[in-house]
Amino acid sequence: MKVNSNWIKREQLREKGQFWTPDWVAEAMVAYVLKGKSPAIFDPSVGEGAFIQAIKRVALEFNHNVEILGREIDNTVLEKAREKKIINSADKIELKDFLFDETISSLSAIVANPPYIRHHRLDENLKKKIKHLAKEIIGKPLDGRTGYHVYFLIRALSLLEKGGRLAFIVPSDTVEGIFAKDLWYWIVHHFYLDGIVTFTPEATPFPTVDINPIILLIRNDISSSCFRWGRCKKAETPQLKQWLGSDLKESLKLDIEIFEREIEEALRSGLSHPPSKINEDCHTLADFAFTQRGIATGNNDFFLFTPEEAQQVELSLDYFRPFIGRTRDVSDDEITLETIQHLQAKKRPTLLLYLGKESTETFPISLQQYLKKGEELGLPLKPLISQRKPWYKMEKRNPPPILFAYLGRRNIRFIRNRVDVVPLTGFLCIYPYNKEPAFADKLWQALNHPDTSANLSRVAKSYGGGAMKVEPRALEKLVIPTHVLQLFNIKMMIE
Repeated sequence: MKVNSNWIKREQLREKGQFWTPDWVAEAMVAYVLKGKSPAIFDPSVGEGAFIQAIKRVALEFNHNVEILGREIDNTVLEKAREKKIINSADKIELKDFLFDETISSLSAIVANPPYIRHHRLDENLKKKIKHLAKEIIGKPLDGRTGYHVYFLIRALSLLEKGGRLAFIVPSDTVEGIFAKDLWYWIVHHFYLDGIVTFTPEATPFPTVDINPIILLIRNDISSSCFRWGRCKKAETPQLKQWLGSDLKESLKLDIEIFEREIEEALRSGLSHPPSKINEDCHTLADFAFTQRGIATGNNDFFLFTPEEAQQVELSLDYFRPFIGRTRDVSDDEITLETIQHLQAKKRPTLLLYLGKESTETFPISLQQYLKKGEELGLPLKPLISQRKPWYKMEKRNPPPILFAYLGRRNIRFIRNRVDVVPLTGFLCIYPYNKEPAFADKLWQALNHPDTSANLSRVAKSYGGGAMKVEPRALEKLVIPTHVLQLFNIKMMIE
């Protein structure tokens, strides 16, 4: 099987969480922390030295002598930086793990693009250590799905001296993830949130990476009820550096949209989204339904079948559930029997091996043999699958009446599930509280109304190339306009 070389490089980066920060962003972040007149700046994840270069350039520009400190665990990238003369003997960069380096007592200025490693790529021992770390710092462990970068932020803030400054560029899940409520309650009650910078898709610093970055600007000072929120609309703009270097005081920036926001409003509307102009009396999807992501199999090649493939290995259809996997497998806004038949005619898999906690001894010989092959392939050791007990137990989902095709550059839409399929992770599941099919029909129509769809941008993450992604909790905040609810008589039905 041919494997795309770009995919291999991207996977290698993802394993290490290494995505290099462009100069125009790194220099802007350094300009912010240097306004604090710190004698030293610390980078907890040096990498190839993007921030080291930025510190030296901006310090020279500001006529400010500053000591450069840092940590890095990948000696290969450090050696590259030394070969390129980015790091020299005067820079105090040590080959240590910042998260567990007990030699650091306090820091006056911190700037970083911490390693972005999602939770399922972390081994269990490391997960236990970082959960303990979070509990020690903020008083409670964070959800197990918290990414590695979040722990860098927590530890960095815990080491920040009184009056010190921190600038971190992180993925937007830092303010949107399931852990975000606990994290941000701690941050806004212990620190001064100075500002947040977001980027439009055309201005994203990482156009080839599927993340939505934001810059966090925080001081160790008495907390405030307000902060500055900016949206950068042009890549490479010098105005970002000018704004951050002005202590966020300048406001006439053509390339940056700037708002003064209340923290309470921002936490409610979403720190990665612009200020909400929605009336609090408006209804959101959460008033009518709850959401879940679709099923993550851990290995589609093993768990997904066509009817012919199931027959070849002599597996009874009793062990399967019909599923839908890709958004492009649904050409319109409904999944019907004809949809499934069309996919089967194209030899697309439509059956999901859907096993529970039963012991293998209770299965027929053919199924035992098939699971044995999975063990020989090392599937029980794969990151996601290894968390299941037993490893072949599939995530459970009831067939949702409505699906949401939530990730893509086009054709994001709500889909009516007419044949009780379960979806994979290309979809979100929407479960109305009202179980009547007629209510699901009306809610589905209301969600697909253009005036409702227009509000998706307020709850979605935006990526380079115009792609959007909406997480389950964010989708529940989607506002359904009052006139749309009235149009489909929805309010009367729930009353």
